[in-house]
Amino acid sequence: MKLYYSPGACSLADHIVLEWIGKPYEAVRASADDRKTPAFLALNPAGAVPVLEDDGWVLTQNSAILGYLAELNPGAGLLGDGSPRGRAEVIKWLAVVNSDIHPAFKPLFGTLAWIGDEALIAKGKDVARASLRDLFARVDAQLAGRDWVAGTRSIADPYLFVVLRWAKAMNVDLAGLGNLERFFDAMQADAGVRRALEQEGLA
Repeated sequence: MKLYYSPGACSLADHIVLEWIGKPYEAVRASADDRKTPAFLALNPAGAVPVLEDDGWVLTQNSAILGYLAELNPGAGLLGDGSPRGRAEVIKWLAVVNSDIHPAFKPLFGTLAWIGDEALIAKGKDVARASLRDLFARVDAQLAGRDWVAGTRSIADPYLFVVLRWAKAMNVDLAGLGNLERFFDAMQADAGVRRALEQEGLA
């Protein structure tokens, strides 16, 4: 099994899950230039990470890869408590991160450059930060009394950790969100998370 990643990108979530699963895999760093090459575009025409190769089969899209890894390794217990409701709870919080929080970062990652007006771009970024604050406040409330966002450790947690790293780097206001800070610190201390961060040169 081979994971193509870029350091600190959303592919870090898959990298952490592979560490949690504990089975052999190869992690291949793909720079921005690498992702434009014909060889990489043959794997993913979008030129994006993550990309997972498994015995000649190629899978893209972060939520799909996370789900596949969890389904392939049920012993890791990353899809809830085994009940349909437990699984649905994991998928719900995975969707919150993948569909709500992750896209909300786009203005902070340069997608407003086409406007060409620095004041308007700055205003757009402020709006994005305010939206992200509201989204993270919802997750903070969910984490009250819980160590993991879906109740048990799951594929949603590494993805949440990744977007929290982005939030800290992009000066999103997380003040007072103590449950999120506790979660972030626990993830930082996790052995599998540390190994993935070290491999990506982020430790």
